[in-house]
Amino acid sequence: MEQFFIENSEIILKLVVAVLLGMVIGAERLLVHKEAGMKTHALVSMGAALFVLFSEAMAQKYMNLPGFNPTMISSNIIVGIGFLGAGMIMFKDSRTRGLTTAGGLWVTAGIGMASGFGLFSMAVISTVLVLFIFIVMNILEKPIRKISDENEDLGEKI
Repeated sequence: MEQFFIENSEIILKLVVAVLLGMVIGAERLLVHKEAGMKTHALVSMGAALFVLFSEAMAQKYMNLPGFNPTMISSNIIVGIGFLGAGMIMFKDSRTRGLTTAGGLWVTAGIGMASGFGLFSMAVISTVLVLFIFIVMNILEKPIRKISDENEDLGEKI
């Protein structure tokens, strides 16, 4: 069993980093009561890392096969997450909801891809920036939303 972990330590590290970074982003989403939480973000990040690792393994195995392009797998992660994100977007009372969650899942997939490629600095920096966007921008948006809601209420009274 120990030999298994030694032989696969790089794969384990990449997947674990992807899961942990996805969980951190998901924890923030959970704290603000959004649809996709820790499990969803962790799975999206790990899934993206897994597909990157898979494409790297296929590239090594089928390197000399004519017409084989392992980057197609990585590029299709983005498309697949787009479909998942589209499912998060809802329209209610002429308002769009879920766009931030969809965007967060999309970026979380990118973080997973960076982890899968072993670009840990890029993955961590991106995670910090996502948290900045979710936390700090939310604080900055509150007064703007309040002004906007007040103007909307004023328009209804006129």
